[in-house]
Amino acid sequence: MSKHILIIGGGAAGLMAAKYALDAGARVTLVEKNEKLGKKLYITGKGRCNVTNACDRDGLMKNIVRNPRFLYASLACLDNLGIMDVLESLGVPLKVERGERVFPQSDHASDITSALERFIRSKGARILLNTAVKALIVENGVCLGAQTDKGPIASDACILATGGMSYPSTGSDGEGHAFMKAAGHSIVPCRPALTPIETSEAWCARLMGLSLKNVRLSAYADVKGKRKAIYSDMGEMLFTHFGVSGPLVLSLSSLLPDDCRGTELLIDLKPALDEKTLDARVLREFSAMPNRQIASVMDTLEPHALGEVLLENCQIPPGKPVNAVTAQERARLVRLMKAVPLTVKRLRGFEEAIITRGGVNVKEIDPSTMESKLVKNLYAAGELLDADALTGGFNITIAFSTGALAGKSAALGS
Repeated sequence: MSKHILIIGGGAAGLMAAKYALDAGARVTLVEKNEKLGKKLYITGKGRCNVTNACDRDGLMKNIVRNPRFLYASLACLDNLGIMDVLESLGVPLKVERGERVFPQSDHASDITSALERFIRSKGARILLNTAVKALIVENGVCLGAQTDKGPIASDACILATGGMSYPSTGSDGEGHAFMKAAGHSIVPCRPALTPIETSEAWCARLMGLSLKNVRLSAYADVKGKRKAIYSDMGEMLFTHFGVSGPLVLSLSSLLPDDCRGTELLIDLKPALDEKTLDARVLREFSAMPNRQIASVMDTLEPHALGEVLLENCQIPPGKPVNAVTAQERARLVRLMKAVPLTVKRLRGFEEAIITRGGVNVKEIDPSTMESKLVKNLYAAGELLDADALTGGFNITIAFSTGALAGKSAALGS
């Protein structure tokens, strides 16, 4: 008789685990505590669901921040291009956008969830919604199923795919970590990742809503008493009432040290120009309007509110005529435009974090199967694990990939 696989969690990892377990001939029961499957999938990619990234293998590994080597086998089972093939075979046409990000052509995240749900239902999977798991049933080092709020469910293998702790409103509240801990696993401390950053500087609030494009953001942290560059990239960022956000900031947040307070950020507002060339550009603008107030001339260089902040930080009165600005003041202004300093106060919380950093210690999981090394017939997949990546479809790739390997392994395992 075919094996019965119990999958706890109906997100990206759980849905793909169900597909691969069914494809391998197993019977599947999928338990989800929410009223519908894939609740977090509905909000990924701003509701469009960035399902993966179409980059090459090197690009894929380069964007995985923690424990990329652990994922070799799961990516061999189902990589980014494989994910695209699977979804298109299920009737979801895809498109590739800037940064190799892959989305459904419809721009509807619901198409992804619906296609996977339709498939697993057509293969006979039993789906239990609004059903909460209370504990795993583990005896003599073997997982025999799970206790739910509607009674026990016995199984030949159990796959935990309950997510991390980010966006707890979708059901990702860390319960899977508690289940794994109760089974004897150690949990690498969880913290928000791909999240906005609070800064010590109050002036950011004055620029709330201002988006900067084509700027360079760099970060320097104190590592063993030495100032070390930990990040530098070009792109977009956004000022908020508490600090900064946007693509550059979210990526940086995943690379900050555990104690990130005091990390120095520098924004190069004109990365295409070196300091000498920028000075010549500023001088040109000044020469064209010598009798105007400097604040109005700054409008030709930066958005008005940002220009005001720059002048304030340089201690140049905004009403000062351009022809009265000294060479030293102009030099200060140019230097600041090439390196606007900010100081990290803290990361924003799990409510705003896209993903969770930390989770089940991957040293205790067999990377070739996703099975626990401590409890037989217990598997883990997705954001529950201590493996995460930068933005661009890479985290959902990890979820689909580890889910596929767990589903296949659980169905075929001894």
